[in-house]
Amino acid sequence: MIRWNRSVGAILAAVWCWMMAGCSVQTGGESQCLSFKEPVTETLTEPETLKPTQPAPSEIEPFSGGKKVKAEPLEGGKRIVIMTDIHYLAASLTDKGDMFQAMVDHGDGKLTNYVREITDAALEEIQLLSPDVLVISGDLTLQGEKLSHVELAKKLEEVEKAGITVAVIPGNHDINNHSAAAYSGIDRYPAEPTSPEDFERIYKDFGYEEAYSRDSKSLSYSYDLGPSMRLLMLDTCQYTPRSRVGGMIKTETYQWIEKQLEEARDQGVILLPVAHHNLLDQSKVYVDDCTIEHSSELIDMLEGDNISLFLSGHLHVQHFMQNNDIGIYEIVTSSLSTPPCQYGVLEYMEDETFAYNTNKVNIEKWAKKRQIRDKNLINFNTYSLSTLNRIFYNQSYDAMKDSREEEAGEIFVQLTEKEKQQMSKAYADMNEACYGGRAFEVVEEVVKQPGYRLWQEYCYPIIPYEYLEYIVEDAVMDYNHLTVD
Repeated sequence: MIRWNRSVGAILAAVWCWMMAGCSVQTGGESQCLSFKEPVTETLTEPETLKPTQPAPSEIEPFSGGKKVKAEPLEGGKRIVIMTDIHYLAASLTDKGDMFQAMVDHGDGKLTNYVREITDAALEEIQLLSPDVLVISGDLTLQGEKLSHVELAKKLEEVEKAGITVAVIPGNHDINNHSAAAYSGIDRYPAEPTSPEDFERIYKDFGYEEAYSRDSKSLSYSYDLGPSMRLLMLDTCQYTPRSRVGGMIKTETYQWIEKQLEEARDQGVILLPVAHHNLLDQSKVYVDDCTIEHSSELIDMLEGDNISLFLSGHLHVQHFMQNNDIGIYEIVTSSLSTPPCQYGVLEYMEDETFAYNTNKVNIEKWAKKRQIRDKNLINFNTYSLSTLNRIFYNQSYDAMKDSREEEAGEIFVQLTEKEKQQMSKAYADMNEACYGGRAFEVVEEVVKQPGYRLWQEYCYPIIPYEYLEYIVEDAVMDYNHLTVD
């Protein structure tokens, strides 16, 4: 076995890349800030104005009087649970040593140290919702380790034994990923990756063998949910010869999609498309590798057939938007393994009206029921959000620590330790709320912080600054609830 000798310090120096959701960054734009020499020159487009909805969430209490209460099946439609970006890591691939913990603490917010507990609690909890299907829209594993896929598939078998259909598609992390790794002490070792054939074989019982139609050129398929509704599970990933972050759809797959649309139209079947990558530019900063390449072609096809809704993940941020305020809606469900550790519940009716809400996994109740003594799990709500805040604080602070401030244009800038701490706090507070789709709840307080005013004064480091500004501009509503009548 090949061994990679890296110290914890070395990996921390390489962790920061500002690709928190696996997406590249688009920066630039006009500013009243001090001028710095930065290599990025692309223009940051103005954010689209989103119209707030009037959500009517219907929350299902999982426990009443200490007894489990199961939801009634949905009449006149389908109840669909959406999980995405689980980033599961098999237990045998980590000893939770220094290298692993450094990856978690200085990563993108995923609680990989508790991903197995989060997954178990979520898969048990959804059984109370009586869903017609559990859809997992990609990035099932941390970095495409075959052992992680195999272990997760065993858990999905238990879900189907409970009477819930499971349908999956790959994400950009899942196939031919040469970053697949195992962690031991202060070292990181290569782990066996997963081929497209492996993925199809491992998840054959979760969509592929029961598919209504299969695309011969990708891992896309369609899946019947009943006499009047069908899932269009789109493989938007690029993994030949190895995985890439960005998404695209092959020309041949577009031909297959056209056939699926035609058949659904002729049969009077509602088609609900699902993909890992985003259909619309959900983030004005993370664009290049988040939105499907040449997505306008797919938008035209779907809107031409009056498809009203598209489901995706990849961004790790809870969000939704409508194309040009009149076209197709896209809902992005946040990462299950990233606080607030939630999943989506979609009630999609036969008249194509729908209600979407998120549920936070009740990990505290799950842990107490099993008499688990881990204080982080027993107090998960507090632990998870404080940990996420700390991770985002580290991201901001690391960017400032590693920046070449003495070379920042003609004006010499030297941030003090206090300024770095204040700026990192503002960044962390805003980003923590953003990931859960609730930035609107904290934006007024954050912009009053001294650290935020420093970001506006220095506009530096440029990438986290522009990301922070986008979050502030986008904090106009709660992205956890959407009802369309």
